[in-house]
Amino acid sequence: MLPDLSLNGILHLDIQEDSYMGASFNAFIDGLLDNMNLFPQKNSVIIMDNTSIHKSPELHPMIENHFVSLMHHLRVLY
Repeated sequence: MLPDLSLNGILHLDIQEDSYMGASFNAFIDGLLDNMNLFPQKNSVIIMDNTSIHKSPELHPMIENHFVSLMHHLRVLY
């Protein structure tokens, strides 16, 4: 079980039988990003330690691209 927690409870939760590896963790984060907002709004910060699955080459660009596209979308609306 892998939960993402906020001050208000669970943001995203995934359960699988096997250990989380790079691809499965990235898929989990992809699902979490749908519940994230731009800083300084609620649910706008992701904190990870330095375990190896947090260092996959795809992970950080995926997070950055989500927020860049979210910021672009908000600019278009205003």
